[in-house]
Amino acid sequence: MVHGIVLAAGLSSRMGHPKAALRLGAGGPTFAAAAVGALRDGGLGRVVVVAGAHPGAVRDAVPAWPGVEVVDHTGWAAGQLSSLLAGLAALDRPDLEAVAVTLVDVPLVRASTVAALVAAWRRTGAPIVRPAIGERHGHPVIFDRATFDALRGAPFDVGAKAVIAAFRHQVLDLPTDDAGALRDIDTPDEYQALLDGGEPRR
Repeated sequence: MVHGIVLAAGLSSRMGHPKAALRLGAGGPTFAAAAVGALRDGGLGRVVVVAGAHPGAVRDAVPAWPGVEVVDHTGWAAGQLSSLLAGLAALDRPDLEAVAVTLVDVPLVRASTVAALVAAWRRTGAPIVRPAIGERHGHPVIFDRATFDALRGAPFDVGAKAVIAAFRHQVLDLPTDDAGALRDIDTPDEYQALLDGGEPRR
């Protein structure tokens, strides 16, 4: 069984507005709904959205779909890894084989990319699988159960990067043409570029 975690606990200080509640155009889904939808449509069993700094806005942005749960993480200020672990704690059961972790500010990833990552994980048994275009990699990242103890023991100031480094020789970077898997929307300029249908200014 593979379940999903959407990290939506941050302060959104650069955006100035909870990113989970932003919409993909007028009348479009919220960022949270788009991220959750990609995981669900990609074949994951359950999806947990981790809220923190803006719990009300996140809850309002997440559709009431079966198998989708919002978890309030009061310790969100400890960093992204703490939020990942809050999501993992909500999902971890003996039958959990892996989790696919994505960010609420990566709302354009395709469900087909999620399905391809899960298929690659099942085919190879790699402890970590992530989408890549050239040398760049994105989300979601699949963490096999074999990495769970390492995630729980990693320092918060380094985060999951410490685990990826520890398993670096076993990480599978899956080539993709899905630019949305690598596009994060963190600032008003990047959001406006998204609404305008273009690429963000760098």
